[in-house]
Amino acid sequence: MMISKNLTLQEVTTSQTAIRLKIKNVPTDKDIENLKYIAENIFQKVRDYFGVPIRISSGFRSKELNKAIGGSKNSQYTTGQALDIQGTNGITNAEIFEYIKDNLVFDQLINEFPDKTGEPAWVHVSLR
Repeated sequence: MMISKNLTLQEVTTSQTAIRLKIKNVPTDKDIENLKYIAENIFQKVRDYFGVPIRISSGFRSKELNKAIGGSKNSQYTTGQALDIQGTNGITNAEIFEYIKDNLVFDQLINEFPDKTGEPAWVHVSLR
């Protein structure tokens, strides 16, 4: 199922931890609505702006999966309202962070674990 022009539901629900621990990571209809909203209003806008694939390193987490990885009880990942994204094909995470900060509406935007140059390991973004 496509949740935006260039993003599938499978891409935002696949989790190596869930596979390893045999945890079902299946969103509800409401969670899918939320995933479509963040996909269309954040992911797809980033993808269209840079014109290259953008990687999802973390997306939807069932409550069981979120607990298994030590996530916050109030995590927006469990409602389909948060994504961790990374650049590909020469697009840096810092460029993605700056584009979102300067051009898009979001609830939370975090430059996660920046290196000495300020390049984030990934970009966390959430949207209600």
